[in-house]
Amino acid sequence: MSFNIALSGLNAAQKDLDVTSNNIANVNTVGFKESRAEFVDVYAASLLASGKTKVGDGVLTADVAQQFSQGSIQFTNNSLDLAITGNGFFATVPEIDSLETSYTRAGQFKLNDSNFVVNSSGGYLLGFPVNADGSSSSVALSTSAPIQIPTASGAPTKTSEVDVKMNLPAGDAIPAFAFDHTDPLTYNNSTSVTIFDSLGDSHVMTYYFIKSAPNQWDMYAAVDNILVDIPTGPVNNGAGINGAQLTFNPSGDFIGQLPVTIQTAQLNAAILSNGADPTQQIIVDFNLDGTGPNANEPTQFASNFEVTSLKQDGLAVGRLTGINIGTDGLVRATYSNGTEQPLARIALVSFANNQGLTQVGNTSWKESIVSGEALAGEAGAGTFGTINSSALEQSNVNLTTELIDLISAQRNFQANSRALEVDNQLNQTILQIR
Repeated sequence: MSFNIALSGLNAAQKDLDVTSNNIANVNTVGFKESRAEFVDVYAASLLASGKTKVGDGVLTADVAQQFSQGSIQFTNNSLDLAITGNGFFATVPEIDSLETSYTRAGQFKLNDSNFVVNSSGGYLLGFPVNADGSSSSVALSTSAPIQIPTASGAPTKTSEVDVKMNLPAGDAIPAFAFDHTDPLTYNNSTSVTIFDSLGDSHVMTYYFIKSAPNQWDMYAAVDNILVDIPTGPVNNGAGINGAQLTFNPSGDFIGQLPVTIQTAQLNAAILSNGADPTQQIIVDFNLDGTGPNANEPTQFASNFEVTSLKQDGLAVGRLTGINIGTDGLVRATYSNGTEQPLARIALVSFANNQGLTQVGNTSWKESIVSGEALAGEAGAGTFGTINSSALEQSNVNLTTELIDLISAQRNFQANSRALEVDNQLNQTILQIR
C-alpha cells in the first residue's frame, strides 16, 4: 500500500511540475491564462472499516484549473492590436460562413488578403452590424459576422450650400466702371471657396462684391472664372447674368429679406465638362443660424473687408487613411476627405463559469456544458469590459511565484521519491529474512 501512496505522490508532484512549467513557458504568450493544479486526498473505506485508524490511499489530481485574472496591458503601434480590460472574450470563426465559434483574449489581429480582420491562426473576428450613426442594430451572437475593412474610397458629395459671414467696408467708393469680373477695378472685394461636383472634382467658386449705392451692394458669382446666373437676383450685369443685392441699415446691419438664400442656376457644360451632374445647384446662405447675436449674416461696418466664415457642405473623393476602434468596440474607417464610416462593433462574449471552458490551443477556448451558454454583448455595457486599441493583454503569469512553486514541486517530488526508496528498502529487508 505504501508503494501506491508514494507513487500517487510522485504523480501529483509531476503534474504540479508540468503545470508550473507550462505557465513559465507561456509567460510571454499574449492572452494566456495561468493554470493551477488542484489535488484531493484519497480515502477508500467500507461500512465495516474503522475510520479512526484509516491512513489514506494517497493523492489525486482533481483539476487543472485556469485562472482568468486580468493580465497587464502592453501598448503597441498597431490599431488592430486589441486588449480587453475586464470581463469578456473575443469571438472568432475559422471560416467566413462557419458556425464553429472559438473565444480568446489574445488580441493580435491583422488584415488578411481579403481585408478581413483575423488573428494569428486565421480566425475571423466577429462583430455586430451597426447603423449609420454607429448604434448596434443587433447584439445577438447569431447576427454577428466577420469584420471586413472596405477597400473602396469614401464617396464624394456634391456641394449644395455655401455659408458666408463677412464684413463689407462701409467706406468703400462706388466703382466708376460697369462690372467685369476679369477687371479688379470694376468691383470692390472678392472671396473664393472650393466646391465639389457630383464626381468629387473640385471647382473654385468666387463671389464679387460691388458697392452700388450707400448701404447697398451687388454680388455676382463665378465658378472656375465663368460667371453663373443667380435667377433670384434683382440686378444684371448687362450681359444676361443676374446677381444678388445686399442691403444694410445705417447701423451696418443686414436688412435683406430673411431667410436670405441665393440659388445659382445649374452649372453649365463648360464648367462640368467631366460628366458630373449638370443640374447641380448651390445655395449661398447668409443667415443659416437665424436672427440674433449668433446670426450668420454679413455686416457693413467701418472696417476692412473680412470673411469670418466660409463653409461648404461638399466632399471630395476620399481614400482610406486609418481605422479607429473605440473603447466600446465601434470600428470606424477614416478617409482623407475628413469623413468617418462606422463599420461594425466588436462582439464580446461572457460565460457564467470561465473555468468550465474547453481549451483548444492557440490561446482559445470553446463553450462547454460546464461553462454555460455564451452571452454576447457590447464592450462597456453591463458586466462586459472595455476594449483598448493599440494594446495587448499580456499573460497573467507571475514568473517569481511560478519559480517558487517550481522549487516547491521539486521538493515534493524528491520527498515522494525518497518515500518510495524507503519502501523498497523495507521490502528488500523483509525478503532477506530467513
